[in-house]
Amino acid sequence: MNMKKIFTSIALSMAVLLGNSQLANAERIKDIANLQGVRNNQLVGYGLVVGLDGSGDQTTQTPFTAQSIGNMLAQMGINMTPAEAKKLQLKNVAAVMVTANLPAFAQPGQVLDVNVASIGNAKNLSGGMLVLTPLKGADGNVYAMAQGNLVLGQEGVYPGGARVTPSNKASARIPGGATVERSVPTNVGQNGVVFYELTSTDFATAERLTTAINKKFGTVAQAVDARRIAVKVPTNSHDRVSFLGRLENLEVSPNQALAKVVINPRTGSVVMNQRVQLEPCAIAHGNLSVVVDDRSTTLGKDVSISYVKTGREDEPEDLKTTDTMMNVPQGANLADVVKALNALGASPADLVAILQAMKAAGSLRAELEII
Repeated sequence: MNMKKIFTSIALSMAVLLGNSQLANAERIKDIANLQGVRNNQLVGYGLVVGLDGSGDQTTQTPFTAQSIGNMLAQMGINMTPAEAKKLQLKNVAAVMVTANLPAFAQPGQVLDVNVASIGNAKNLSGGMLVLTPLKGADGNVYAMAQGNLVLGQEGVYPGGARVTPSNKASARIPGGATVERSVPTNVGQNGVVFYELTSTDFATAERLTTAINKKFGTVAQAVDARRIAVKVPTNSHDRVSFLGRLENLEVSPNQALAKVVINPRTGSVVMNQRVQLEPCAIAHGNLSVVVDDRSTTLGKDVSISYVKTGREDEPEDLKTTDTMMNVPQGANLADVVKALNALGASPADLVAILQAMKAAGSLRAELEII
């Protein structure tokens, strides 16, 4: 084989590998951008849950529940004086807020899932039933009506007799508990142009999305800014739907995501993407010591995390007699650090403080967001 054939073979192999790499990182347009105007609308309503087993509101402390019962009975032809309404002691009734999401293009007759939450002092909504409740939008119009039996999350009996009950019994859900009564007009592309909005603002991704659309359909797309792309669409509704259906399934390789760490200190959750990297650092926080060492070894970077004994009563039992040293070998990364800290009993507050210190010192090469 001569040199020319060798170089040709290498070039073809590189082209195949590059193509496969780009394909692996490709995303559908519908996964990285939203069509402007196609959105959910939040609905909310005030209602009553009845049929509780003595776990409802204490009407002396929640007078609005008794007032609501009086109003509901009046609509059914049962009139009560205000004095009589105040004397009501209905322990099987609870006042609740009802919420739902009305999706785009929803039509009358479509069913929606409903969330129900107590606003009084009801202890348990289990076994209750929501009485017919109108759900309104931000404009004050009624868009759906909700009613049905409440279902508490994770409630049930599993094989073997184990019973699981939710920790919060003051909120519940009604699958398919609301019926749409009014649709929300959604005008998409009737003026011949639609706008796609990227989920993350990025000039490079906007340029790539525009190029991909124009390569497939001709010069119909133009980037307005780093977030919006204007696309010319057919004026006929059938052709427009077909065009958008093909367009949103085009694959585009978005610009690489920014390294990011998201922390929820209330739950202790730490979520990071694969681009997060660490630089060498050493941190002492209370009784915890974190060392990220960039020693050049065949195993790569090591993470050493130790717990220093203080003799306090609140220390873990297995740490009162011996020092604890945890090594996370081969490929030091933030996931290893967090895992080792959790193993040593670090609290969510400890995790937040350590990660913030690492970010301030320049060791954590990522955006840090606390939610």
